[in-house]
Amino acid sequence: MQYVDDFINYLKNEKRCSLHTQISYGTDLKQFVAFIAEKYNCSLPDEVTHQMVRNWIVFLMDEGINSRSIARKIATLKTFFKYLLRQKIISSNPLDKVVTPKISKRLPIFVEENSINNLIDNYDFEDDFCGIRNKLVIEMFYFTGIRLSELVNLTKDMIDLNQLLIKVIGKRNKERIIPITKELSEKIKKYYSVCNDNGIGSCNYLFCTKQGNKLYPKAIYRIVHSFLSLIEVDKKSPHVLRHTFATHMLNRGADLNAIKELLGHANLSATQIYTHNTFEKLSKIYKQAHPRA
Repeated sequence: MQYVDDFINYLKNEKRCSLHTQISYGTDLKQFVAFIAEKYNCSLPDEVTHQMVRNWIVFLMDEGINSRSIARKIATLKTFFKYLLRQKIISSNPLDKVVTPKISKRLPIFVEENSINNLIDNYDFEDDFCGIRNKLVIEMFYFTGIRLSELVNLTKDMIDLNQLLIKVIGKRNKERIIPITKELSEKIKKYYSVCNDNGIGSCNYLFCTKQGNKLYPKAIYRIVHSFLSLIEVDKKSPHVLRHTFATHMLNRGADLNAIKELLGHANLSATQIYTHNTFEKLSKIYKQAHPRA
């Protein structure tokens, strides 16, 4: 279909979307275009109807695609056709008559406070470059709630050890400031010293390989997966540590709006999902403690 490439360029150059978002949108659109081309011999955006979109949704459901993935694909189409409408390529938006399937709420997976503290304090990270670096990776995730993509692109000049803060470039190039503890600051200093001893102190990125190159996302994912494999947790990814950061902050009385700002969420609704976890904990404590519960 025409205009898909223009739309992806729009996401890249004007919306400043991440490469991951560009690829996801492109994949969703190619799947939809292939479907309507085969089933309806449709190749022009102004020929697309809401019935075609609904039939695509039914097709995806029959293929076993979950509601969350389908909702994301519909969101892609909505963004695409809104773009076409603004460009006056189409006169009406077929997605206006399409209802997104209801998504079942999925509570964030997190690590219990005792478990994460025990791992950080007692796990035997080796006292060499890789060991010190890997431990700092874990601590950066848990101490700051940073995203994987943000951590990968964190440079030394974005870290102010005197003011105890880091500058993070989040989604859509939004900048935010995250405070760090004195403890974390000292660990970063120790890591800098180890980098210098290994001849890679000139690497501008915080996390580097032993060769002085930027540490890639899959390597960081493997570090976290290996660490979380030591405990029973349903998922072992950097995002679990981000969820753990937010849940523990909320459990200890942090304001929801403050957590929203620390996580870099665009709106409060994205942060409110953590209140379900804390409510479950309060409910459990209530049932255990109240004499009539």
